[in-house]
Amino acid sequence: MDSHGRYEQQVVWAVVGTDIGPLLLAATGEGLVHVVFHATDAVRDRALERLAGRLGTEPVEAPGSPLLAEAIRQVRAYFSGERHDFELPLDWSLISGFNRQVLRELAAVPYGTVVGYGDLAGRVGQPGAAQAVGAAMGANPLPVVVPCHRVVASDGGIGGFGGGLETKRKLLALEGVLPEPLF
Repeated sequence: MDSHGRYEQQVVWAVVGTDIGPLLLAATGEGLVHVVFHATDAVRDRALERLAGRLGTEPVEAPGSPLLAEAIRQVRAYFSGERHDFELPLDWSLISGFNRQVLRELAAVPYGTVVGYGDLAGRVGQPGAAQAVGAAMGANPLPVVVPCHRVVASDGGIGGFGGGLETKRKLLALEGVLPEPLF
């Protein structure tokens, strides 16, 4: 408890090396709250500063924390091809409204499949809201675990991606949706 008798939220984080570069994983007592691509020192520091502002507490580096242990294990298993689905408690506090609704629906899109932006809009009862779905993908605080890389354009293109198109290609290749690059 803090000096006012309120329970303080604990936020812990660690950086995990993956085939797509370092990922920052952050968790609270509720579950995994944030995943950040390309977590170099500068990217990590900016992400942690924003996270502290959003959650009202300073994140603590704690790679051995029980709050992170299962998330780290499952992320490593996913990238080694041993896991297709994440079974983790998630803290949805960084996202709300339509975006949260879209991301919860997205979490049900199976490994190795893709869905169109417009199709996902229809699944949440908002046909014609493909652009809003794209904005929700861009606001996803839990990429990879909540698989925004599985959302593609209706014209057959892979669409955009906050982690970069090469990262999206690698994730889709890992899941067998795209062929592995030749070089």
